[in-house]
Amino acid sequence: MDDRRGAPAAGPVLILTPTGRDAEGAAWLLGGEGIDCAIHASLGSLEAALDDGAGLVLLADEALFRADLDGLAQRVARQPPWSDLPFIVLTQAGIAARRQMAAMNLAERLRNVLLLERPLNAVALISAVRSSLRARQRQRQLGAHIRAEAETAARAKAELEARVRERTAALEAAEAERREIAAALAQAQKMEAVGQLTGGLAHDFNNMLVGISGSLELLQRRLDQGRHEQLGRYVAMAQQGAERAAALTHRLLAFSRRQTLDARATPVNALVDGMLNLIRATVGPEITVERHLASDLWLTLCDPHQLENALLNLCINARDAMATGGTLTIGTANLRLDRQEASMLSEARAGDYATLSVTDTGTGMSPEVLARVFEPFFTTKPQGQGTGLGLSMIYGFVQQSGGHVQIDSAPGRGTTVRLALPRHEARGPQPAAEQQVAARLDGRDKVVLVVDDEASVRLILAEVLGDLGYTVIEASAGHEGLSLLRSSPPIDLLVTDVGMPGGMNGRQLADAARRQRPELPVLFVTGFAASGLARDGTLPEGMQVLAKPFPVGELIRKVQELLPG
Repeated sequence: MDDRRGAPAAGPVLILTPTGRDAEGAAWLLGGEGIDCAIHASLGSLEAALDDGAGLVLLADEALFRADLDGLAQRVARQPPWSDLPFIVLTQAGIAARRQMAAMNLAERLRNVLLLERPLNAVALISAVRSSLRARQRQRQLGAHIRAEAETAARAKAELEARVRERTAALEAAEAERREIAAALAQAQKMEAVGQLTGGLAHDFNNMLVGISGSLELLQRRLDQGRHEQLGRYVAMAQQGAERAAALTHRLLAFSRRQTLDARATPVNALVDGMLNLIRATVGPEITVERHLASDLWLTLCDPHQLENALLNLCINARDAMATGGTLTIGTANLRLDRQEASMLSEARAGDYATLSVTDTGTGMSPEVLARVFEPFFTTKPQGQGTGLGLSMIYGFVQQSGGHVQIDSAPGRGTTVRLALPRHEARGPQPAAEQQVAARLDGRDKVVLVVDDEASVRLILAEVLGDLGYTVIEASAGHEGLSLLRSSPPIDLLVTDVGMPGGMNGRQLADAARRQRPELPVLFVTGFAASGLARDGTLPEGMQVLAKPFPVGELIRKVQELLPG
Protein backbone atom coordinates (compact mmCIF):
# COMPACT_ATOMS: atom_id res chain seq x y z
CA MET A 1 0.00 0.00 0.00
CA ASP A 2 1.59 3.27 -1.12
CA ASP A 3 2.13 5.98 1.47
CA ARG A 4 1.76 9.40 -0.20
CA ARG A 5 2.35 11.39 2.96
CA GLY A 6 5.74 9.98 3.92
CA ALA A 7 4.38 7.96 6.87
CA PRO A 8 5.72 4.41 7.44
CA ALA A 9 4.11 1.77 5.21
CA ALA A 10 1.43 -0.33 6.92
CA GLY A 11 2.85 -3.58 5.53
CA PRO A 12 1.41 -6.41 3.39
CA VAL A 13 -1.83 -8.29 3.97
CA LEU A 14 -1.18 -11.97 4.83
CA ILE A 15 -4.02 -14.16 3.51
CA LEU A 16 -4.96 -17.74 4.59
CA THR A 17 -8.14 -19.33 3.20
CA PRO A 18 -7.43 -23.08 2.94
CA THR A 19 -10.52 -24.03 0.87
CA GLY A 20 -11.85 -22.72 -2.44
CA ARG A 21 -10.41 -19.70 -4.28
CA ASP A 22 -11.13 -17.05 -1.64
CA ALA A 23 -7.44 -16.28 -1.23
CA GLU A 24 -6.84 -15.57 -4.93
CA GLY A 25 -10.04 -13.55 -5.15
CA ALA A 26 -9.20 -11.43 -2.12
CA ALA A 27 -5.61 -10.87 -3.31
CA TRP A 28 -6.84 -9.82 -6.77
CA LEU A 29 -9.44 -7.47 -5.31
CA LEU A 30 -7.03 -5.83 -2.85
CA GLY A 31 -4.22 -5.71 -5.38
CA GLY A 32 -6.47 -3.70 -7.62
CA GLU A 33 -6.61 -1.13 -4.81
CA GLY A 34 -2.84 -0.96 -4.58
CA ILE A 35 -2.64 -3.11 -1.45
CA ASP A 36 0.25 -5.59 -1.21
CA CYS A 37 -0.85 -9.16 -0.42
CA ALA A 38 0.87 -12.47 0.36
CA ILE A 39 -1.07 -15.77 0.18
CA HIS A 40 -0.17 -18.62 2.58
CA ALA A 41 -1.17 -22.24 2.20
CA SER A 42 -1.07 -23.27 5.87
CA LEU A 43 -1.26 -21.89 9.37
CA GLY A 44 2.37 -22.82 9.95
CA SER A 45 3.49 -20.85 6.90
CA LEU A 46 1.51 -17.85 8.07
CA GLU A 47 2.99 -18.06 11.58
CA ALA A 48 6.50 -18.10 10.14
CA ALA A 49 5.77 -14.94 8.14
CA LEU A 50 4.45 -12.97 11.12
CA ASP A 51 6.87 -10.24 12.09
CA ASP A 52 6.83 -6.53 12.79
CA GLY A 53 6.57 -5.84 9.05
CA ALA A 54 3.15 -7.50 8.62
CA GLY A 55 0.29 -5.09 8.08
CA LEU A 56 -2.81 -7.26 8.47
CA VAL A 57 -3.88 -10.93 8.62
CA LEU A 58 -6.92 -11.98 6.60
CA LEU A 59 -8.23 -15.43 7.65
CA ALA A 60 -11.15 -17.67 6.77
CA ASP A 61 -12.77 -19.28 9.82
CA GLU A 62 -12.23 -22.81 8.45
CA ALA A 63 -8.50 -22.26 8.86
CA LEU A 64 -9.03 -21.97 12.63
CA PHE A 65 -11.46 -24.79 13.36
CA ARG A 66 -9.70 -27.66 15.16
CA ALA A 67 -6.37 -25.92 14.65
CA ASP A 68 -3.71 -25.46 17.33
CA LEU A 69 -3.62 -21.68 17.77
CA ASP A 70 -0.97 -21.71 20.51
CA GLY A 71 1.86 -20.78 18.14
CA LEU A 72 -0.13 -17.95 16.59
CA ALA A 73 -1.17 -16.65 20.01
CA GLN A 74 2.42 -16.75 21.23
CA ARG A 75 3.63 -14.71 18.27
CA VAL A 76 0.91 -12.14 18.90
CA ALA A 77 1.89 -12.01 22.56
CA ARG A 78 5.51 -11.27 21.59
CA GLN A 79 4.64 -8.12 19.65
CA PRO A 80 6.50 -4.94 20.62
CA PRO A 81 4.56 -2.50 22.82
CA TRP A 82 3.52 -0.27 19.93
CA SER A 83 2.18 -3.15 17.80
CA ASP A 84 -1.39 -4.46 17.76
CA LEU A 85 -1.55 -6.54 14.57
CA PRO A 86 -5.11 -6.52 13.09
CA PHE A 87 -6.84 -9.81 12.22
CA ILE A 88 -9.87 -9.93 9.91
CA VAL A 89 -11.70 -13.28 10.11
CA LEU A 90 -14.22 -14.20 7.41
CA THR A 91 -16.95 -16.23 9.17
CA GLN A 92 -19.88 -18.33 8.05
CA ALA A 93 -23.40 -17.13 8.72
CA GLY A 94 -25.58 -18.84 11.30
CA ILE A 95 -25.81 -19.48 15.04
CA ALA A 96 -23.63 -22.62 14.94
CA ALA A 97 -20.75 -20.76 13.33
CA ARG A 98 -21.06 -17.92 15.84
CA ARG A 99 -20.90 -20.41 18.70
CA GLN A 100 -17.81 -22.03 17.25
CA MET A 101 -16.10 -18.69 16.94
CA ALA A 102 -17.09 -17.71 20.48
CA ALA A 103 -15.66 -20.98 21.81
CA MET A 104 -12.26 -20.20 20.28
CA ASN A 105 -12.05 -16.95 22.29
CA LEU A 106 -10.16 -15.18 19.49
CA ALA A 107 -10.46 -11.75 21.09
CA GLU A 108 -8.49 -13.00 24.06
CA ARG A 109 -5.89 -14.97 22.11
CA LEU A 110 -5.34 -12.78 19.02
CA ARG A 111 -6.46 -9.48 20.61
CA ASN A 112 -7.25 -7.20 17.65
CA VAL A 113 -9.90 -9.23 15.78
CA LEU A 114 -12.61 -8.07 13.36
CA LEU A 115 -15.24 -10.61 12.24
CA LEU A 116 -16.81 -10.23 8.78
CA GLU A 117 -19.72 -12.50 8.03
CA ARG A 118 -19.88 -14.12 4.59
CA PRO A 119 -21.14 -13.59 1.98
CA LEU A 120 -19.78 -10.04 1.88
CA ASN A 121 -19.32 -7.56 -0.93
CA ALA A 122 -16.09 -6.12 -2.24
CA VAL A 123 -16.77 -2.65 -0.86
CA ALA A 124 -17.14 -3.95 2.70
CA LEU A 125 -13.95 -6.00 2.48
CA ILE A 126 -11.88 -3.16 0.98
CA SER A 127 -13.24 -0.71 3.54
CA ALA A 128 -12.39 -3.00 6.45
CA VAL A 129 -8.90 -3.70 5.10
CA ARG A 130 -8.14 -0.01 4.48
CA SER A 131 -9.39 0.93 7.93
CA SER A 132 -7.23 -1.72 9.55
CA LEU A 133 -4.17 -0.73 7.50
CA ARG A 134 -4.60 2.93 8.45
CA ALA A 135 -4.67 1.88 12.10
CA ARG A 136 -1.55 -0.18 11.45
CA GLN A 137 0.16 2.87 9.93
CA ARG A 138 -0.63 4.88 13.04
CA GLN A 139 0.85 2.08 15.13
CA ARG A 140 4.09 2.32 13.14
CA GLN A 141 4.16 6.08 13.63
CA LEU A 142 3.72 5.47 17.33
CA GLY A 143 6.54 2.93 17.18
CA ALA A 144 8.88 5.46 15.61
CA HIS A 145 7.94 7.97 18.27
CA ILE A 146 8.56 5.38 20.98
CA ARG A 147 12.00 4.60 19.56
CA ALA A 148 12.87 8.28 19.59
CA GLU A 149 11.71 8.56 23.15
CA ALA A 150 13.74 5.46 23.99
CA GLU A 151 16.89 7.12 22.73
CA THR A 152 16.19 10.09 24.97
CA ALA A 153 15.54 7.75 27.87
CA ALA A 154 18.82 5.94 27.19
CA ARG A 155 20.71 9.19 27.60
CA ALA A 156 18.86 9.88 30.84
CA LYS A 157 19.58 6.35 31.99
CA ALA A 158 23.32 7.00 32.04
CA GLU A 159 22.78 9.78 34.55
CA LEU A 160 20.80 7.46 36.84
CA GLU A 161 23.12 4.46 36.76
CA ALA A 162 25.19 5.51 39.76
CA ARG A 163 22.06 6.06 41.82
CA VAL A 164 20.64 2.73 40.65
CA ARG A 165 23.77 0.85 41.69
CA GLU A 166 23.46 2.23 45.18
CA ARG A 167 19.80 1.34 45.37
CA THR A 168 20.45 -2.15 43.96
CA ALA A 169 22.75 -3.01 46.82
CA ALA A 170 20.05 -2.04 49.30
CA LEU A 171 17.42 -4.05 47.43
CA GLU A 172 19.65 -7.13 47.28
CA ALA A 173 20.07 -7.00 51.02
CA ALA A 174 16.32 -6.68 51.49
CA GLU A 175 15.71 -9.59 49.06
CA ALA A 176 18.17 -11.79 50.94
CA GLU A 177 16.30 -11.06 54.16
CA ARG A 178 12.97 -11.82 52.46
CA ARG A 179 14.28 -15.18 51.22
CA GLU A 180 15.46 -16.08 54.70
CA ILE A 181 12.03 -15.26 56.13
CA ALA A 182 10.28 -17.24 53.37
CA ALA A 183 12.54 -20.26 53.95
CA ALA A 184 11.87 -20.11 57.68
CA LEU A 185 8.11 -19.92 57.04
CA ALA A 186 8.23 -22.87 54.61
CA GLN A 187 10.19 -24.91 57.14
CA ALA A 188 7.69 -24.05 59.87
CA GLN A 189 4.77 -25.10 57.63
CA LYS A 190 6.58 -28.32 56.73
CA MET A 191 7.21 -29.12 60.38
CA GLU A 192 3.56 -28.36 61.18
CA ALA A 193 2.45 -30.85 58.50
CA VAL A 194 4.93 -33.46 59.72
CA GLY A 195 3.78 -32.83 63.29
CA GLN A 196 0.15 -33.32 62.32
CA LEU A 197 1.00 -36.55 60.48
CA THR A 198 3.24 -38.01 63.19
CA GLY A 199 0.85 -36.91 65.93
CA GLY A 200 -2.03 -38.70 64.25
CA LEU A 201 0.11 -41.79 63.67
CA ALA A 202 1.36 -41.83 67.25
CA HIS A 203 -2.19 -41.49 68.62
CA ASP A 204 -3.60 -44.30 66.52
CA PHE A 205 -0.63 -46.65 66.90
CA ASN A 206 -0.48 -46.10 70.66
CA ASN A 207 -4.11 -47.22 70.93
CA MET A 208 -3.34 -50.30 68.84
CA LEU A 209 -0.15 -51.11 70.77
CA VAL A 210 -2.05 -50.95 74.06
CA GLY A 211 -4.39 -53.63 72.75
CA ILE A 212 -1.55 -55.78 71.42
CA SER A 213 0.94 -55.47 74.30
CA GLY A 214 -1.76 -55.59 76.96
CA SER A 215 -3.29 -58.73 75.49
CA LEU A 216 0.12 -60.43 75.28
CA GLU A 217 0.95 -59.50 78.88
CA LEU A 218 -2.39 -60.82 80.10
CA LEU A 219 -1.82 -63.98 78.07
CA GLN A 220 1.58 -64.47 79.71
CA ARG A 221 0.09 -63.83 83.20
CA ARG A 222 -2.66 -66.41 82.66
CA LEU A 223 -0.11 -68.96 81.44
CA ASP A 224 2.09 -68.32 84.46
CA GLN A 225 -0.96 -68.73 86.71
CA GLY A 226 -1.96 -71.94 84.97
CA ARG A 227 -5.30 -70.40 83.97
CA HIS A 228 -5.77 -71.61 80.41
CA GLU A 229 -9.45 -70.87 79.99
CA GLN A 230 -10.41 -68.05 77.61
CA LEU A 231 -6.84 -67.57 76.37
CA GLY A 232 -8.23 -67.27 72.88
CA ARG A 233 -9.85 -63.97 73.85
CA TYR A 234 -6.45 -62.36 74.46
CA VAL A 235 -5.05 -63.80 71.24
CA ALA A 236 -8.03 -62.39 69.34
CA MET A 237 -7.53 -58.95 70.92
CA ALA A 238 -3.86 -58.90 69.89
CA GLN A 239 -4.74 -60.03 66.37
CA GLN A 240 -7.41 -57.32 66.11
CA GLY A 241 -4.87 -54.66 67.10
CA ALA A 242 -2.38 -55.98 64.54
CA GLU A 243 -5.05 -55.96 61.82
CA ARG A 244 -5.97 -52.35 62.65
CA ALA A 245 -2.29 -51.38 62.47
CA ALA A 246 -1.97 -53.16 59.11
CA ALA A 247 -5.04 -51.31 57.79
CA LEU A 248 -3.52 -47.99 58.90
CA THR A 249 -0.20 -48.67 57.14
CA HIS A 250 -2.07 -49.68 53.99
CA ARG A 251 -3.96 -46.38 54.08
CA LEU A 252 -0.73 -44.43 54.53
CA LEU A 253 0.85 -46.31 51.61
CA ALA A 254 -2.26 -45.61 49.55
CA PHE A 255 -1.95 -41.89 50.29
CA SER A 256 1.75 -41.95 49.35
CA ARG A 257 0.94 -43.99 46.21
CA ARG A 258 3.31 -46.79 47.25
CA GLN A 259 0.86 -49.52 48.22
CA THR A 260 0.93 -52.92 46.54
CA LEU A 261 -1.88 -53.10 43.98
CA ASP A 262 -3.24 -56.29 42.42
CA ALA A 263 -4.28 -54.66 39.15
CA ARG A 264 -6.68 -56.56 36.91
CA ALA A 265 -9.34 -55.85 34.30
CA THR A 266 -12.32 -54.77 36.40
CA PRO A 267 -15.97 -54.35 35.33
CA VAL A 268 -17.03 -51.54 37.66
CA ASN A 269 -20.77 -52.11 37.15
CA ALA A 270 -20.48 -55.71 38.35
CA LEU A 271 -18.42 -54.54 41.32
CA VAL A 272 -21.10 -52.00 42.29
CA ASP A 273 -23.93 -54.53 41.95
CA GLY A 274 -22.02 -57.01 44.10
CA MET A 275 -21.72 -54.43 46.90
CA LEU A 276 -25.24 -52.96 46.88
CA ASN A 277 -26.58 -55.17 49.69
CA LEU A 278 -23.56 -54.36 51.88
CA ILE A 279 -23.90 -50.64 51.14
CA ARG A 280 -27.63 -50.60 51.95
CA ALA A 281 -26.97 -52.42 55.21
CA THR A 282 -24.16 -50.01 56.06
CA VAL A 283 -25.99 -46.72 55.41
CA GLY A 284 -29.23 -47.84 57.08
CA PRO A 285 -32.93 -47.66 56.15
CA GLU A 286 -33.16 -43.84 56.51
CA ILE A 287 -31.08 -43.39 53.34
CA THR A 288 -32.34 -44.34 49.90
CA VAL A 289 -29.65 -45.92 47.70
CA GLU A 290 -30.04 -45.41 43.95
CA ARG A 291 -27.86 -46.68 41.11
CA HIS A 292 -27.40 -45.08 37.69
CA LEU A 293 -24.98 -47.34 35.80
CA ALA A 294 -23.87 -46.89 32.19
CA SER A 295 -24.85 -49.96 30.14
CA ASP A 296 -21.75 -49.77 27.92
CA LEU A 297 -19.21 -48.96 30.63
CA TRP A 298 -15.58 -49.55 29.69
CA LEU A 299 -13.37 -51.92 31.64
CA THR A 300 -10.67 -50.41 33.83
CA LEU A 301 -7.36 -51.83 35.06
CA CYS A 302 -7.21 -51.47 38.84
CA ASP A 303 -7.16 -53.39 42.11
CA PRO A 304 -10.83 -54.40 42.59
CA HIS A 305 -10.43 -54.87 46.36
CA GLN A 306 -9.08 -51.35 46.74
CA LEU A 307 -11.91 -50.01 44.56
CA GLU A 308 -14.45 -51.81 46.76
CA ASN A 309 -12.86 -50.24 49.85
CA ALA A 310 -12.93 -46.82 48.18
CA LEU A 311 -16.63 -47.17 47.24
CA LEU A 312 -17.61 -48.33 50.73
CA ASN A 313 -15.61 -45.50 52.32
CA LEU A 314 -17.34 -42.91 50.12
CA CYS A 315 -20.75 -44.35 51.00
CA ILE A 316 -19.94 -44.18 54.72
CA ASN A 317 -18.87 -40.54 54.33
CA ALA A 318 -22.11 -39.83 52.47
CA ARG A 319 -24.12 -41.51 55.23
CA ASP A 320 -22.40 -39.40 57.89
CA ALA A 321 -23.23 -36.25 55.91
CA MET A 322 -26.96 -37.15 55.93
CA ALA A 323 -27.70 -37.47 59.64
CA THR A 324 -31.48 -37.13 59.11
CA GLY A 325 -31.64 -39.30 56.00
CA GLY A 326 -31.50 -38.56 52.30
CA THR A 327 -30.56 -40.08 48.96
CA LEU A 328 -27.26 -41.70 48.04
CA THR A 329 -26.69 -42.16 44.31
CA ILE A 330 -24.00 -44.42 42.86
CA GLY A 331 -23.29 -43.76 39.20
CA THR A 332 -20.92 -44.96 36.48
CA ALA A 333 -20.15 -43.41 33.11
CA ASN A 334 -17.60 -43.33 30.32
CA LEU A 335 -15.48 -40.18 30.15
CA ARG A 336 -13.29 -39.03 27.27
CA LEU A 337 -11.02 -36.05 27.96
CA ASP A 338 -9.03 -34.17 25.34
CA ARG A 339 -6.01 -32.11 26.28
CA GLN A 340 -7.96 -28.90 26.74
CA GLU A 341 -10.61 -30.55 28.93
CA ALA A 342 -7.97 -32.36 30.98
CA SER A 343 -6.09 -29.10 31.61
CA MET A 344 -9.21 -27.70 33.30
CA LEU A 345 -9.31 -30.56 35.86
CA SER A 346 -6.93 -31.06 38.75
CA GLU A 347 -4.18 -33.61 37.99
CA ALA A 348 -6.08 -35.11 35.04
CA ARG A 349 -4.55 -36.34 31.79
CA ALA A 350 -6.16 -36.64 28.39
CA GLY A 351 -7.59 -40.09 27.64
CA ASP A 352 -10.52 -42.46 28.18
CA TYR A 353 -11.81 -43.20 31.69
CA ALA A 354 -14.45 -45.30 33.41
CA THR A 355 -15.88 -43.17 36.20
CA LEU A 356 -17.49 -44.16 39.49
CA SER A 357 -19.35 -41.42 41.38
CA VAL A 358 -21.05 -41.22 44.77
CA THR A 359 -23.53 -38.37 45.33
CA ASP A 360 -25.30 -37.48 48.56
CA THR A 361 -27.93 -34.91 49.52
CA GLY A 362 -26.20 -34.05 52.76
CA THR A 363 -24.72 -30.96 54.34
CA GLY A 364 -21.96 -30.39 51.76
CA MET A 365 -18.57 -28.83 52.39
CA SER A 366 -17.30 -25.27 52.59
CA PRO A 367 -14.45 -24.17 50.27
CA GLU A 368 -12.07 -24.21 53.26
CA VAL A 369 -12.88 -27.84 54.06
CA LEU A 370 -12.87 -28.82 50.38
CA ALA A 371 -9.31 -27.52 50.03
CA ARG A 372 -8.09 -29.91 52.74
CA VAL A 373 -10.13 -33.08 52.21
CA PHE A 374 -7.19 -35.10 50.86
CA GLU A 375 -4.83 -34.20 53.72
CA PRO A 376 -3.97 -37.21 55.90
CA PHE A 377 -5.61 -37.15 59.35
CA PHE A 378 -7.79 -34.17 58.41
CA THR A 379 -11.38 -34.86 59.44
CA THR A 380 -14.48 -32.86 60.30
CA LYS A 381 -15.94 -35.69 62.37
CA PRO A 382 -15.90 -35.61 66.18
CA GLN A 383 -12.80 -37.04 67.84
CA GLY A 384 -12.81 -40.82 67.82
CA GLN A 385 -15.27 -41.11 64.92
CA GLY A 386 -12.85 -40.87 62.02
CA THR A 387 -9.13 -41.25 61.29
CA GLY A 388 -9.00 -38.66 58.51
CA LEU A 389 -7.32 -41.18 56.19
CA GLY A 390 -10.31 -42.30 54.11
CA LEU A 391 -10.21 -39.72 51.32
CA SER A 392 -6.42 -39.51 51.35
CA MET A 393 -6.33 -43.29 50.85
CA ILE A 394 -8.80 -43.04 47.95
CA TYR A 395 -6.82 -40.19 46.41
CA GLY A 396 -3.57 -42.17 46.57
CA PHE A 397 -5.14 -45.36 45.19
CA VAL A 398 -6.72 -43.58 42.22
CA GLN A 399 -3.54 -41.62 41.47
CA GLN A 400 -1.43 -44.78 41.65
CA SER A 401 -3.88 -46.45 39.26
CA GLY A 402 -3.35 -43.64 36.71
CA GLY A 403 -6.64 -41.82 37.33
CA HIS A 404 -7.85 -38.72 39.14
CA VAL A 405 -10.45 -37.67 41.72
CA GLN A 406 -12.87 -34.74 41.43
CA ILE A 407 -15.11 -33.41 44.22
CA ASP A 408 -18.07 -31.08 43.75
CA SER A 409 -19.60 -29.78 46.97
CA ALA A 410 -21.11 -26.71 48.56
CA PRO A 411 -22.84 -26.10 51.91
CA GLY A 412 -26.46 -27.23 51.76
CA ARG A 413 -26.03 -28.70 48.25
CA GLY A 414 -24.58 -32.12 49.00
CA THR A 415 -21.40 -33.68 47.66
CA THR A 416 -20.38 -35.64 44.58
CA VAL A 417 -17.08 -37.53 44.51
CA ARG A 418 -16.08 -38.90 41.10
CA LEU A 419 -13.28 -41.44 40.65
CA ALA A 420 -11.95 -41.59 37.08
CA LEU A 421 -9.93 -44.74 36.30
CA PRO A 422 -8.17 -45.30 32.94
CA ARG A 423 -9.96 -47.38 30.34
CA HIS A 424 -8.57 -50.90 29.84
CA GLU A 425 -8.67 -51.98 26.21
CA ALA A 426 -8.14 -55.71 26.74
CA ARG A 427 -11.14 -57.91 26.04
CA GLY A 428 -11.53 -61.31 27.57
CA PRO A 429 -13.17 -63.12 30.44
CA GLN A 430 -14.11 -60.79 33.24
CA PRO A 431 -12.61 -61.61 36.62
CA ALA A 432 -14.82 -63.87 38.65
CA ALA A 433 -15.22 -63.59 42.37
CA GLU A 434 -12.24 -65.04 44.17
CA GLN A 435 -12.81 -68.39 45.79
CA GLN A 436 -11.33 -69.32 49.11
CA VAL A 437 -8.69 -72.02 48.71
CA ALA A 438 -8.62 -74.52 51.54
CA ALA A 439 -5.22 -75.17 53.04
CA ARG A 440 -3.64 -78.28 51.58
CA LEU A 441 -1.76 -79.94 54.42
CA ASP A 442 0.42 -82.14 52.26
CA GLY A 443 3.29 -80.26 50.64
CA ARG A 444 5.66 -83.18 50.47
CA ASP A 445 8.15 -83.30 47.60
CA LYS A 446 7.78 -79.52 47.12
CA VAL A 447 10.75 -77.22 47.81
CA VAL A 448 10.22 -73.52 48.55
CA LEU A 449 13.04 -70.96 48.60
CA VAL A 450 12.33 -68.05 51.01
CA VAL A 451 14.46 -64.90 50.51
CA ASP A 452 14.07 -61.97 52.93
CA ASP A 453 16.62 -59.80 54.75
CA GLU A 454 14.37 -59.61 57.85
CA ALA A 455 14.96 -62.68 60.03
CA SER A 456 11.55 -62.52 61.75
CA VAL A 457 9.74 -62.50 58.39
CA ARG A 458 11.79 -65.47 57.18
CA LEU A 459 10.93 -67.32 60.40
CA ILE A 460 7.18 -66.75 59.98
CA LEU A 461 7.25 -67.78 56.32
CA ALA A 462 9.35 -70.87 57.02
CA GLU A 463 7.15 -71.95 59.95
CA VAL A 464 3.89 -71.64 58.01
CA LEU A 465 5.26 -73.37 54.91
CA GLY A 466 6.88 -76.08 57.04
CA ASP A 467 3.57 -76.76 58.79
CA LEU A 468 2.05 -77.32 55.35
CA GLY A 469 4.67 -79.96 54.62
CA TYR A 470 6.92 -78.02 52.26
CA THR A 471 10.70 -78.25 52.40
CA VAL A 472 11.91 -74.70 53.06
CA ILE A 473 15.32 -73.26 52.14
CA GLU A 474 16.15 -69.79 53.49
CA ALA A 475 18.34 -66.93 52.19
CA SER A 476 18.87 -63.43 53.58
CA ALA A 477 19.86 -61.62 50.36
CA GLY A 478 19.26 -61.73 46.63
CA HIS A 479 22.71 -62.98 45.65
CA GLU A 480 22.54 -65.73 48.29
CA GLY A 481 19.13 -66.78 46.98
CA LEU A 482 20.43 -66.88 43.40
CA SER A 483 23.32 -69.15 44.48
CA LEU A 484 20.85 -71.51 46.17
CA LEU A 485 18.69 -71.56 43.04
CA ARG A 486 21.69 -72.74 41.07
CA SER A 487 23.13 -75.24 43.57
CA SER A 488 20.17 -76.63 45.56
CA PRO A 489 17.68 -79.33 44.55
CA PRO A 490 15.11 -78.04 42.04
CA ILE A 491 13.08 -75.20 43.57
CA ASP A 492 9.28 -75.43 43.10
CA LEU A 493 8.44 -71.92 44.38
CA LEU A 494 10.39 -68.71 45.04
CA VAL A 495 9.02 -66.52 47.87
CA THR A 496 11.00 -63.26 48.00
CA ASP A 497 10.97 -59.81 49.52
CA VAL A 498 11.21 -56.94 47.02
CA GLY A 499 13.33 -54.26 48.69
CA MET A 500 16.56 -55.91 49.88
CA PRO A 501 20.11 -54.63 50.44
CA GLY A 502 23.14 -55.98 48.62
CA GLY A 503 22.53 -54.73 45.09
CA MET A 504 19.86 -57.26 44.00
CA ASN A 505 16.17 -56.70 44.76
CA GLY A 506 13.43 -59.28 44.59
CA ARG A 507 12.33 -58.50 41.03
CA GLN A 508 15.91 -58.80 39.77
CA LEU A 509 16.23 -62.12 41.60
CA ALA A 510 13.00 -63.39 40.04
CA ASP A 511 14.11 -62.33 36.55
CA ALA A 512 17.47 -64.10 37.01
CA ALA A 513 15.72 -67.22 38.30
CA ARG A 514 13.33 -67.28 35.37
CA ARG A 515 16.17 -67.08 32.89
CA GLN A 516 17.13 -70.51 34.26
CA ARG A 517 13.56 -71.77 34.76
CA PRO A 518 10.99 -69.74 32.77
CA GLU A 519 8.01 -71.43 34.47
CA LEU A 520 9.20 -70.98 38.09
CA PRO A 521 6.31 -69.62 40.25
CA VAL A 522 7.23 -66.48 42.21
CA LEU A 523 5.48 -64.87 45.19
CA PHE A 524 6.64 -61.33 46.03
CA VAL A 525 6.14 -60.41 49.71
CA THR A 526 6.50 -56.64 50.05
CA GLY A 527 5.61 -53.72 52.29
CA PHE A 528 5.11 -51.30 49.40
CA ALA A 529 4.92 -51.15 45.62
CA ALA A 530 8.63 -51.04 44.76
CA SER A 531 9.42 -49.43 41.43
CA GLY A 532 9.83 -51.91 38.61
CA LEU A 533 7.85 -54.71 40.31
CA ALA A 534 4.86 -54.66 37.94
CA ARG A 535 5.70 -53.57 34.43
CA ASP A 536 2.95 -52.20 32.20
CA GLY A 537 0.63 -52.44 35.19
CA THR A 538 0.59 -56.27 35.38
CA LEU A 539 2.85 -59.09 36.52
CA PRO A 540 3.86 -61.95 34.22
CA GLU A 541 1.99 -65.25 34.43
CA GLY A 542 2.96 -67.25 37.50
CA MET A 543 3.92 -64.21 39.60
CA GLN A 544 1.80 -62.85 42.46
CA VAL A 545 2.16 -60.22 45.18
CA LEU A 546 1.42 -60.51 48.91
CA ALA A 547 1.37 -57.22 50.83
CA LYS A 548 2.97 -56.98 54.28
CA PRO A 549 1.63 -57.32 56.91
CA PHE A 550 -0.36 -60.35 55.79
CA PRO A 551 -2.75 -62.83 57.43
CA VAL A 552 -1.35 -66.36 57.49
CA GLY A 553 -4.45 -67.56 55.66
CA GLU A 554 -3.74 -65.18 52.78
CA LEU A 555 -0.16 -66.49 52.54
CA ILE A 556 -1.47 -70.05 52.40
CA ARG A 557 -4.01 -69.13 49.72
CA LYS A 558 -1.39 -67.46 47.52
CA VAL A 559 0.98 -70.44 47.86
CA GLN A 560 -1.80 -72.90 47.04
CA GLU A 561 -2.66 -70.91 43.89
CA LEU A 562 0.96 -70.97 42.72
CA LEU A 563 1.52 -74.63 43.68
CA PRO A 564 -1.79 -76.36 42.90
CA GLY A 565 -2.38 -80.07 43.28
